[in-house]
Amino acid sequence: METFRDEPLGYLLHRVTAALRAEVAATVLEPSELAAPEYLCLRMLAQSPKSNAQLAREAQVSPQAMNKVVLALQDRGLVARPATVSSGRSLPATLTREGVTMLARLDPEVAEAENRVLAELDEHDRRELRRLLVAAGGVVSRR
Repeated sequence: METFRDEPLGYLLHRVTAALRAEVAATVLEPSELAAPEYLCLRMLAQSPKSNAQLAREAQVSPQAMNKVVLALQDRGLVARPATVSSGRSLPATLTREGVTMLARLDPEVAEAENRVLAELDEHDRRELRRLLVAAGGVVSRR
């Protein structure tokens, strides 16, 4: 009997997310002295510059919480925000050269951590899982 059909999708996604988060944190982020929210912020900024409010909405955290993350990344020289903007109040954050370099180093390590967590799936199934998640979430894939 296929017991996975009895489990709510949210529960199954949570279990996979928890396993991925733990593996990535332990093997990639902690050695780099990054927290998961900081890595998430770097990934979002790799897409395009964003205001604190945009980052908070995407990450589903409060603007205050995101501000702490962005400030920590600024202190490390991974993110920059302009002191002033020509119009409006938004100060869009961008990755610095160091931030781009950090992501370029971390992304392959994150992929390796993902492969360890998904070791029971062959390459075809991993691609299919990614495709299904992108389709279900309405997210544009970059890979």
